[in-house]
Amino acid sequence: MSLDLQPGATSSRRAAMVDRLTSAGTLTDPLLRDTLLRVPREVLLPHAYLRLSGPGADPIDWRLLDGSHPDDREEWLDLIHSDASILFQRDGEPLDALARGPVTGGHMTSMSSFTPATVEALQDLGLAPGHRYLELGPGPGVSLALAASITGAGLATGVERDGHMAAFAQRNLDRLGIEATVAEGDALEGHENRAPYDRIHSGIGVPCLAPAWAEQLAPGGRLLTTLTTRTPSWPGQLLVTRTDTGRIAATLRGRSSGYRPMFGYTWLSALDHRARIETDPGSVRPTRLAPPADDAYGFWIAAAYLAPGLVRDFQAKTMTIVAPEEDSWAVAGPGDGTVRVHGPRDVWAELEEVYVRWVRADRPETYRVDLSDSTGIQPVTSGTGRKALSWSLPPLATVPRQLP
Repeated sequence: MSLDLQPGATSSRRAAMVDRLTSAGTLTDPLLRDTLLRVPREVLLPHAYLRLSGPGADPIDWRLLDGSHPDDREEWLDLIHSDASILFQRDGEPLDALARGPVTGGHMTSMSSFTPATVEALQDLGLAPGHRYLELGPGPGVSLALAASITGAGLATGVERDGHMAAFAQRNLDRLGIEATVAEGDALEGHENRAPYDRIHSGIGVPCLAPAWAEQLAPGGRLLTTLTTRTPSWPGQLLVTRTDTGRIAATLRGRSSGYRPMFGYTWLSALDHRARIETDPGSVRPTRLAPPADDAYGFWIAAAYLAPGLVRDFQAKTMTIVAPEEDSWAVAGPGDGTVRVHGPRDVWAELEEVYVRWVRADRPETYRVDLSDSTGIQPVTSGTGRKALSWSLPPLATVPRQLP
């Protein structure tokens, strides 16, 4: 695809995007603001998929927008400058000769994260000129391009599993004159050749911190990644720092959303149970636990580990939590002090117990992760004392994964 766009048509959209992010309070860093205005994302995202099918459809119907085609151009420009995730690659396909229009089947294997998440991550990292930067799973390279434009020529590196995507992103970065390197490889191994790094950002969710990432973090460095659990409902964000003397520390906090998990990691889903739950929500019983607030992130991230195997159906009318592997669920009543439960596993009783423990622990919003264990176990705790919440992250060696 070859783009032939008038500069004003895209720069005005970039300005509107930046103004929207600034007005929402998401974008606060002046350096990143200037970079967002300067980097033409249309070169990095020359096409985008739209999903036409509803949830649960199989096969899925898509439509490919080609930014070089006049009939797609306005819709494509609006989309890539919106706050939506950009669906970019289907089933690991080559990216050089995609045909615009409808297509059926397949699943997305790469996307560009929604812009507010990218902005928050880069700001949390505190990027500055001169930083050596590593991006894990950069996809089409939007966040890598922004980071490289801030850190300076030759200091930013991306590690991308998919060879087609790595070559595609590198070519477009070169086209923009952004001196960053995209290497093909396993992101879990980092990129030792250019280590250590002052800032590391993972665009993929992982169940625990990959040992190589910690090893490649420079003194004074910061690392940010999504900590994925088996449910997409309650992700965490892990911030790792290394002091100037080499001591490493990590803090976990719950988030409303996060990056997709690493390749081969299987999420749980409530979708297959939705129709059955609507038909038979379960037996009514009283409860002292009102549905916890959606933004009680410290509770929900604890629940992801202390009541594992649960997933929330956010499309349900009232809070619905499913244990798909045990064919069990809980449906909270509409504020009337009741809950409906179904199946051999009392899902709501488990959440009640976790909530009581969370309150006794003083409602922690952040947790400390101990990375010093040589066996690879990464213990998590809310503090010290008998009331503290604690669990361990599953080692990478125990997580089944597929590699190309």
